[in-house]
Amino acid sequence: MSERASIFDGDSDFDVSKFAPKQSKPKTETSAEAVRAVAENSDFRSREPAPAPKKAPAEKERRRYTTGRNVQLNIKVRSETLDAFYSIADAEKWVLGETLERAVAALQKELNAKQRR
Repeated sequence: MSERASIFDGDSDFDVSKFAPKQSKPKTETSAEAVRAVAENSDFRSREPAPAPKKAPAEKERRRYTTGRNVQLNIKVRSETLDAFYSIADAEKWVLGETLERAVAALQKELNAKQRR
């Protein structure tokens, strides 16, 4: 046979009348309480969100500046020190790196004056 058989030939004895969609079973409604009881009895973990945690302290305003400073300094300080540092920076409208540089310069100046005495 050199040619393919055509699917549109009129001599088809293939009967498709028996093909039909399956009849679905009617769904029964289950109460949420019954589902919750079954889940609790089988130690199923709920996917409901956990209650919101207590209100966290207000976060500081994000500060993003292009200043050429590219080295990070992470230090632990007391809360009062951090608040004072941010207050100075905000009052003078300095970025945090500039505030630190000025603080270090002032400390160096104070120490140099102390050594000269």
